[in-house]
Amino acid sequence: MGNTVVCVAESINIMSKRIGAAMKERNPEPIQKMAKEETELGADYLDLNIGPAKKDGPELASWIVKVVEEVVDTPISLDTTNPEAMIAGLKASKNPQEALMNSITIQPERLEKLGPFAAEVGCEVVALLWGPDGLPRDANERASLAVDLVMKLNEFGIPNEKIWVDPIITPITLGADQLNEALMFLSMLQDIAPGAKSIVGLSNVSNGVATHLRPYLNRALLMMLMKYDVYSAILDVYDKELVEIAKGQHPDWVALVHRIMDGDEPDPKTLSPKELEIYKTVRVLMGKTIFSESWLQI
Repeated sequence: MGNTVVCVAESINIMSKRIGAAMKERNPEPIQKMAKEETELGADYLDLNIGPAKKDGPELASWIVKVVEEVVDTPISLDTTNPEAMIAGLKASKNPQEALMNSITIQPERLEKLGPFAAEVGCEVVALLWGPDGLPRDANERASLAVDLVMKLNEFGIPNEKIWVDPIITPITLGADQLNEALMFLSMLQDIAPGAKSIVGLSNVSNGVATHLRPYLNRALLMMLMKYDVYSAILDVYDKELVEIAKGQHPDWVALVHRIMDGDEPDPKTLSPKELEIYKTVRVLMGKTIFSESWLQI
């Protein structure tokens, strides 16, 4: 067994056709069914993404938290940009101290509302590195933003151990540069915020890519992140192989990926079909091969 990654299941999301309709109609059945499925598939947390929830945020948030907690004991990660909805949802939880607040940013209107509340209920907090000017340009900008945000959260009384820093993973369709800056930031995290955890929205990397190709990118990136001891990933638990990687069941593949990252290039002719698929995908994610949807055939 290799190192493991905490799995936050991503599928209870307002953007999903089936689940979005269930949220709007306040129909608990599809949501509870998915919560049970995801738990059985190995989810350590369930991300409940209700989006901006402008109209009836607090009511929707507390409703969905109760609906999910009725059927599973898996801790929840509440995902909304509406601070009032976040507070109402976590107040509705049976175990707010086990829940994950997804997320707090440096923006004062969110920080001032959510920071003191998170400290008071003792929940875990995702510190999202979205700066005053949007996405930080590189690893160093991420680092200085992380220092500021973690310090402010500490001032509210939230210890590093309860802070999960999210460096923001960008789609490979935008190129590999930002992706590699996020990885580089992870290598610096323990120096700038000792004891803090890390979390990534893994599926972001394959946003905009043909559905059948997305799992290859998600799996390879997870193995790359494991080189920097990523603590947690918000991911698709319906991808069995991805969950196996997260649970430490494919140490040989992970070792291969880390060798490639260290510049120890294997001879492609010596690789099995599976290893070749991993090799080609990692090269794309590192920016050594230009991304196109035919990267596996080349």
